[in-house]
Amino acid sequence: MDVSIIIVNYNTKNLTKDCINSIYEQTAGLEFEIIVSDNNSKDGSIEMIKESFPNVILIENNENLGFGRANNKGLAVATGKYIFYLNSDTILLNNAVKIFFDYFEKHNNENIGALGCNLQNKDGETIHSFGQIVPLKKRVKTLFHTFLGISKDTIKYFLTHKKESIKIEHHQNFTTGEVPYITGADLFVKNNDFAKYDERYFMYNEEVDLQLQMHKANQKSVLIEGPKIIHLEGGSTEKKLYKIFYLSSIGNQQLFLSYVQFYNKNEHKPFLLILLKLAIFLIWVNPYLIKNTKKNISRLLKS
Repeated sequence: MDVSIIIVNYNTKNLTKDCINSIYEQTAGLEFEIIVSDNNSKDGSIEMIKESFPNVILIENNENLGFGRANNKGLAVATGKYIFYLNSDTILLNNAVKIFFDYFEKHNNENIGALGCNLQNKDGETIHSFGQIVPLKKRVKTLFHTFLGISKDTIKYFLTHKKESIKIEHHQNFTTGEVPYITGADLFVKNNDFAKYDERYFMYNEEVDLQLQMHKANQKSVLIEGPKIIHLEGGSTEKKLYKIFYLSSIGNQQLFLSYVQFYNKNEHKPFLLILLKLAIFLIWVNPYLIKNTKKNISRLLKS
């Protein structure tokens, strides 16, 4: 088997169906398998996959394992020489799998650990495809600035109850070559020990940690030109939430918890870690957020 394509699904029935269809429509010239690791979806995803894609290897997890653990379930049964971690909200526009495969085969002696491409939104604009590994000191500073910002927003909201939505820009300049890390939406790696995610992360930063371990072994993360993949969560997203409430969303809570896990593992500086937790704690005890965040405050303090 050349490539094992692993997709984690959690109540994204239609997105997953479109993603799998695009793989079958676009992929040729190599032997591949598709593995879907389903996190106990309740939207008919299981039935859809069994009916529409009988050749897909389906793993039915009995709970929401999170991103890393669910991917590892797929990795455990994968037989491909390479692993292609692919988000369920992606669509292949060309033979991207073969392009990644051929590049790895051709450059196999160049210490490459991971490949990715410049993702695009449905309008063809380049969106978030790679990122920088932010030092702990800078992350702490950013989060304290966030705390001060939402404190001002809280006072403003208390006085005026003015509704403000947030506009989040995901656009990014097109680039190729070595990058600090590739986003987990399209991560093409060798099927070896480095392909396994650290399961202590529930969601977010697991792909950053995975690639950091590669880098410590002198393996590079490289964006290449050629593969064309749409990531449907990219682009400009208008959040119909107040600015202060956005920080209590489930996704943001998991993101903040992943920061603690990442720096505790990779940049163990006790005093700065305490400040990191303090900044998150101060954000989460905001009177308008604590109703949603209180369930994770104990996790934060114990982490």
